[in-house]
This record gives sequence, structure tokens and C-alpha cells, in this order.
Amino acid sequence: MLDDPTGLQSLARRSSRVSRSISAENRTGEKGRGAMATEGTGARAAGALGQGWKISPSISIAPGETAVLGEIDGPGVITHVWCTTAPHRAWRSTVLRMYWDGAEAPAVEVPLGDFFCQGWNTFSQVSSQTVAVNPNGGFNAYWPMPFRAAARLTLENVSAEDVILYYQIDYELGDVADDAAYLHAQWRRSHPVPRGEVHTVLDGVEGAGHYVGTYLAWGVNDPGWWGEGELKFYLDGDDEFPTICGTGTEDYFGGAWNFDVPGHGYTTFTTPYLGLHQVLRPDGLYASQQRFGMYRWHVLDPVRFGADLRVTVQSLGIGPGHHNGLPHRYRPTSDDIASTALFYLDTPALTRRPPAPDLMAMEVD
Repeated sequence: MLDDPTGLQSLARRSSRVSRSISAENRTGEKGRGAMATEGTGARAAGALGQGWKISPSISIAPGETAVLGEIDGPGVITHVWCTTAPHRAWRSTVLRMYWDGAEAPAVEVPLGDFFCQGWNTFSQVSSQTVAVNPNGGFNAYWPMPFRAAARLTLENVSAEDVILYYQIDYELGDVADDAAYLHAQWRRSHPVPRGEVHTVLDGVEGAGHYVGTYLAWGVNDPGWWGEGELKFYLDGDDEFPTICGTGTEDYFGGAWNFDVPGHGYTTFTTPYLGLHQVLRPDGLYASQQRFGMYRWHVLDPVRFGADLRVTVQSLGIGPGHHNGLPHRYRPTSDDIASTALFYLDTPALTRRPPAPDLMAMEVD
């Protein structure tokens, strides 16, 4: 992976691994067992067409239910996850979890929408290397997810209504490199960030690994420009001061000068590794505040650590000058920030994790 970050060079190489896929049409992923269903969510639509004609394209998850999407015996690697839901508001009322090698605790525990950069229950195109979201709510993740003994993926419905899920988990069975690490993802929300404090993106990580991605769903609660806050990475024993410190929120996500193109205002962009893909503007009635979605994938520039890692972002904006001789000043804000942090680690589970997302914590309001 270090020598071929895009994966294209290795595409021409033969492998002893075998390809498998789990979906509602083949819940176990077994060879030669797809499209065998005689009952399912598509049976009425298929009518007399019968077996093999899209009888079971999806599953229904009842309120309070946790559906097991896939259980795989390893070794192997998940190469692609696709899914979509009905309704779209399920994006912030379902929790995606992934467990590696029999661990009791999940390595991935994130609202479904946030894992795919859709934290506001409103579709936004994402065209990146590792996450692609396409009209209208087609979620794709290409993060490599290796495991040695077993993988287990679940989706919990914490809402009061049924959720219909269409999904597919593509994977390969075969040897996994000794130095392959486990994918982790954690979600946190400060609603709002206490004024003068910071939002913690990641904490409690112990072990060796590398940080590979940040998604922020940012809701603005103060007028004016909001994105002056620095992203800080505290590595391997850093205490008061970090080893890596950025220069501003829009800078970290690859933009500049407030994402503001003169004459156009906030301007969205989506690229292979970073983007401001979503700008939700107030409607003058019920949608009263600006909301943004931003991602940065550290694919070509992973942040490596050997013992521990903590990541924070400041809620900081611009206000009018105040006896400082300038027309402006930095002003702490109190914004609504939800973050998803993705990283690879040498252990399949952590003992210190944030609280599991619940409906009140995830709610879009």
C-alpha cells in the first residue's frame, strides 16, 4: 500500500485470493448461493417471475432492531461496501458497526450517513477515492478493511420507524499481510461546542497506526466567518502542545479564503482526497442556520503514530476589530460540530471509546 497508494499498479498482479459478496440476495456470501431466495422484499414485485428475479434485494430493520449485515470467516479483506436506505432520514437514525477478529467492542461505530459524509440527512455528491456518494443516496466506501479471523458488520435502527436497507459487501478471502492494520472509525458531536473550548475529533487511541480521514458536519451558530479553527494532532505523548498544527479549518480541507469565490460565495468542491462537498443555506423559515460538510482523506499523507493519538479542532471565527488596530479579530464561537475520524490501528478494538451514538445525540435539528 505504501508503494502503490492508488492501487492501480497492483491491479495487474495475479492473486490467490477469491472474491465473494454478501447482499440481501446472498446473506452468507457463499459460492454459488446467490439469487436463491423465494421470499423477500421484492417477491410481490417479481410476481410470477419466480426465483432468481430480484426476490430479495433488501432487508427491513424494525425500530430498535440490530441487523447483522455480514459475518465472514477470515482471513480476508473487505474491499467495497455499497448501501442505500429508505427513508433518507435513516442516515442519522441508524448506527453502523464493524467488529474484527471476534472482538466484543466495535472498531467502527458511526451513524450510517456520517460514515459516508452525509451527516445532515440531505444528499450531497461526493467523488473521492475512498468514499463516493451518488444520486440519490448511493453510498460507496472503498476503505480496505483487512481481518484475520473474522469480520462482523451490523446496522442498528434507533428510530421509531422501519428502515429498508439495500446493501452489498464485497470482499476477498486469502492471506493478509502481517503488517496490515485494522480500520477504525469513531463519531463525536459537540452540540454546541462550549464557547472558548475545542471539539475533540479523536481521543483515547493507544497503539501504533496511522490516521487516514476526517469528516465534519459543521452547523454554524454565530454570524460571520466560522472556519478559523486549527486542526491539531497530538502524537505519542504530546500534552499541551501538538506535533502537527494546521492554520485554519478551510486550509485543512484544502480550500482557502473562507471557501468564498468573489461573486459566488461559498463554493463546493469534491476531489479524490478532500472537499467542501455540502453547503446548506438557510431558507428564511425553518432551516435557520448554515450547515456544511467537509472531508479530508490522508491517503497520500497519513498521520503516523507509534503509541497514542488525539485530534482536536477549534470552534473559531472572525469578528469585528476591538482595540487591536485591525478591522477584525479572532472570535471563539459555539458551533454544532459532528466529526467522524478514520484510522488504522494494530489492534482490532480499543478499550477507551466515545459513547455509542443514540437518537438524541445524532438528531438533525
